Amino acid sequence: MAADSAPRAAKALHCPADPDGQVELAHGYVVFTAAPGSPRLNVELARSEPEKERGLMYRTSLPDAQGMLFSWGGEEQPRTFWMHNTCIPLDMMFIARDGTITGILEQVPTLNDEPRGVPCPAAYVLEVNAGWSRSHGVQAGTRVHIE
Repeated sequence: MAADSAPRAAKALHCPADPDGQVELAHGYVVFTAAPGSPRLNVELARSEPEKERGLMYRTSLPDAQGMLFSWGGEEQPRTFWMHNTCIPLDMMFIARDGTITGILEQVPTLNDEPRGVPCPAAYVLEVNAGWSRSHGVQAGTRVHIE
């Protein structure tokens, strides 16, 4: 996470139509016990390859206390994400198996196919609304508890 805020990313002006309709995913929680106020997010769990590939595509909003957690069953390696058909600007938190945030990409722009990642291995990636990480005092090195 950079010392200064990333330029604010804007919502997509036009979101592509969802060809399949929104799929219901399992839910869990991520708690930031070391961050001010110990924020807790309700997260959708993307565990299968189709769920991870789809992610937050075609959505036009995401409630502030929600996110999507991508999981690889504890297997750590560098992860790369894109914003294909993703209409909401996001922060992406890359999380090691032990719950340590190894890197954060802030204000990731919408509808963008450029691959993005951090050089550190991750077992999870958490996507939240752009600006959420900084506004809640979450940074690389912060530990999370996944419920």
